[in-house]
Amino acid sequence: MYAIVDIETTGGSALHEKITEIAIYIYDGSQITDEYCTLINPERNIPYFITALTGITNEMVEEAPPFYQVARKIIELTEGKTFVGHNARFDYSFIREEFRSLGYNFQRPLLDTVSLSRKLLPGHKSYSLGNLCNDLNIKIKDRHRASGDALATVKLFELLLERDKNDNKGLIKNRRSSRLHPALDISKTESVPERPGVYYFYNDRGDIIYIGKSLNLHQRISTHLSNNTSARAMEMRASVADISWEETGSELIALLMESKEIKKNKPVYNRAQRRTGFSWGIYHYIDDNGYIRFEYRNVRDDETPLALFNSKDKVRGKLEQMISKYDLCQKLCGLYETSGQCFHRQVGMCKGACAGEESPDRYNERANKALDEFVFAGRNILIIDKGRNSEERSVVKINNGKYSGFGFFNINDIGFGLSAIHDCIKPEQDNRDIQIILKGYLKNHKVEKVIDF
Repeated sequence: MYAIVDIETTGGSALHEKITEIAIYIYDGSQITDEYCTLINPERNIPYFITALTGITNEMVEEAPPFYQVARKIIELTEGKTFVGHNARFDYSFIREEFRSLGYNFQRPLLDTVSLSRKLLPGHKSYSLGNLCNDLNIKIKDRHRASGDALATVKLFELLLERDKNDNKGLIKNRRSSRLHPALDISKTESVPERPGVYYFYNDRGDIIYIGKSLNLHQRISTHLSNNTSARAMEMRASVADISWEETGSELIALLMESKEIKKNKPVYNRAQRRTGFSWGIYHYIDDNGYIRFEYRNVRDDETPLALFNSKDKVRGKLEQMISKYDLCQKLCGLYETSGQCFHRQVGMCKGACAGEESPDRYNERANKALDEFVFAGRNILIIDKGRNSEERSVVKINNGKYSGFGFFNINDIGFGLSAIHDCIKPEQDNRDIQIILKGYLKNHKVEKVIDF
C-alpha cells in the first residue's frame, strides 16, 4: 500500500517554515482506496510570493486546523504504507519536522517519483511535476495545490508501476535490502535524523570501514545504501553491517569531527584524507630589533602557517601583493636576501626598515594591517554556531591562531560569562587539514558570532 502525499508550505526550509496544506491519497497498486485533504493553519504569515504561487492566502487558513489537530489522522492514514511523493524528501522532511515539534518520531519507507521517473522514463528535459506531466499528457487540476499535485502524482505513479512491471526492472517492488548486508538492520536507517552530523559504517567484525559528514544525515546514509554508481560504491554498500551517527548541529563541527575521525581510524573505504596540495606557507615572527617579519617555506605538520598555498609562485605572489599594498619591506617579507638594504630601498621604494631607518613601531603599524588579512593570525577567538537543539550552541576555540578544540554549551549558561564557554571545550590537536577547513569555512559561510577573548 502507498500513501501518495503532497504539501504546500510557507517556504522552502523544513526547519524554519510550516505546512499550509496537505493531501494524502491511499493507493493499493490499482486504485485509490482513501483520501484526505485539508488546509492547515501555519500559525504564521504566508509570504506574498507563496500566495502568488499557490493561491493560498492568510484568510483561507485563518480558520483551518493547526498541524497538531490533524497529526493523528496523518499517522493513521500512512501507518504501514510507503510514503510516495514527487521530490518526496521535501514533503517528508516538512512532515517529520512538524511531528518532531510535537515530540513524535514520524518514520515511513520512502519512494520518490522524481528519481523513479529518471530511471524508468529517461530522456525528458525536465522532471519537474508540471513539465513531466505535460510530456506524458497527464492533466493537473489546481497546479501548486496539494490535492491537484497529489492526484497528478497518483497518475504518474500508476504509469511508473506499469513501466516497472513491463520492463521487469523491479525498481519499485524489490526492496533495497536484498542488495545490503544480511546483518544490517534496515529499520535503523529510519531513525537517522535529517540534521548535520558525522556517520560511521561498520563491517560484520565491527571495524569502521567508512566515515562521512553531511548536512542531512538521513539523506546521505540512504544515498549510500542505494548507491549503484560504481563498483567500489556497491562493494562498500554490501559490506555495511551496522551504522551509527552523531549529530553536530553545525556543519563546521561535522567537518572538524570527520577530519579527526578519519585520521584516527583510517577506514578502508575513506581514501586517505587527501593531502590538500597546500605545501607552502607564510609565517611571521618578531625579530631581535622588534620588526614583524614574514617568510615563506615548505609546511611541516608541527607548524601552523598564516596561510597555505599549493605552489612557490603563489606564495611569493601573495607576499609581493602585501609589499605593494601595505608598503612593506622586501627583506622583512623574505623576498630579498641580503645583509644590508633591500632592492626597493636602493631605488627609493622602501621606507628603510631593512636598514633601521624606520622605527619598528611605525613599520609594524602597516605589518599588522597585513596580518589582519589572515583569518586567525595569532588571534584568540571563539567561533559560535548552531547547536544540536534550540537551546544549545556549538563553539570552536582558536588560541593564538591555533585550533584548540570544540564543544557545546547551553545558551542559558551565558549569564555566567565566557568561562562557561571555555569550560565546554574538548581539547583537540591542530594540523594543516584543520586549518584549511577552518579558514575555508569562515571564508565561504556565515556563523552566528565570532568573539575575541
